[in-house]
Parts: sequence; C-alpha cells; structure tokens
Amino acid sequence: MNIKIKKLRENAIIPTRGSDHAAGYDLYAAIDSHITIRPGETVKIGTGLSIELPDEYAAFIMARSGLATKQGLRPANCVGLVDPDYRGEYIVAVHNDSNIARTIEPNERIAQLMIVPFMSCEFSEVAELSDTDRGAGGFGSTGK
Repeated sequence: MNIKIKKLRENAIIPTRGSDHAAGYDLYAAIDSHITIRPGETVKIGTGLSIELPDEYAAFIMARSGLATKQGLRPANCVGLVDPDYRGEYIVAVHNDSNIARTIEPNERIAQLMIVPFMSCEFSEVAELSDTDRGAGGFGSTGK
C-alpha cells in the first residue's frame, strides 16, 4: 500500500519502522528546540506531517513502549484515532505520567503510527438482541 505524506516543515521526518516486521511506524518530534514536560502535564508536539489515508483506513497513534516504560511519557488520550478525511498536521499530545520533568528533543521518536482498515456500517435499532452464553456479563465476568 502506498500512503501519500506531505512534509509541512523542513525538519519533519517520514515515519520509519524499527524492524522489518514492526506493525507500527515511529513518529518524530518536528520541533526546533527541546520541550520539557512537567509531571502530570500534557504538551502537544507536532510531527510536521500531513497524511492522506485511503478510504476505509484509519491511523492509530499509540505509545512507544520504551518511552512509556522508561520515561513515563505516552499519548494523553492513550490511543489517538485519525480519520481518513483529516488533512491537517499529525500532532501527538504527550503526557508525563512520571514524577519528574522529562524532555523531548528535536527529531526524537514520540509515538507509533498504525494504519488500520475499518468497516463502515449502519445501525439498526431493534427491540431485542440475540442471546449468548455470556449475555450481559461485563467486566471480569469470564474470569480474572
């Protein structure tokens, strides 16, 4: 699949994969100088990129495991969802869950991008739904 991507800033970096079989593509901070994120603070960091997704595909912006586990930094909304008709800059709202200030450097990898197909559907209101063994059992109803 070929995805059209536009650099909005000269220092933007096209997403890359960490390995040949990686599902996610690293997104980079397109910033001119470092940004410090205080404990509990959220800062929006631009990637300098705009992406044209094919119809019926969405982009998920997800945490980088190393950044989350080693520094306590993650996307503020945990998983960002970008619709295929969006043409603006991809921005990552980075939240600091740690108890110390953290710094993002220019061109640092800040999140992962996954391109995922989705199905459009229509909803039909009904009076009843079919029965299942689980039924309405919710959180923890199938075990631990």
